[in-house]
Amino acid sequence: MGQVRPSGPSFQHLALMVRDIEASHRFYTEALGFEQCASIDRPEVDFRFYRGAADRHHDFALAQTPDPSAFPPADTNWNMLDNRVGINHIAICYPTRDEFLARLRILRDQGVEFRQRGNHGMTHSVYVSDPDGNGIEVLYEL
Repeated sequence: MGQVRPSGPSFQHLALMVRDIEASHRFYTEALGFEQCASIDRPEVDFRFYRGAADRHHDFALAQTPDPSAFPPADTNWNMLDNRVGINHIAICYPTRDEFLARLRILRDQGVEFRQRGNHGMTHSVYVSDPDGNGIEVLYEL
């Protein structure tokens, strides 16, 4: 474990299927501060790309599911220790303590519920849910 690999795999981006792309767009842009940087808008798909820094094409994408009525309502009562499979949460890091605190104020002002808070020794974190119930960790690295 003490040896550092000079290179290896890394995550490049993630793509989320969503029930309501407009609600998800507002959450990720207005509440979390991402910029929409591209889209594929065809009759059969609304696929949007987002980034946090201008030097990347995109960090993640949102795609409107064709039939949201096929799914039960979103369970936004996310809990880190829930008994389910799949992605537990997605961590979003802000570069400075001031930007982290400003983002928390924006989330609070928009009525986003803080599900859990944590001081992990290496980060300060707040956990929230996106409109589809995905766990989102908003953090600042110490």
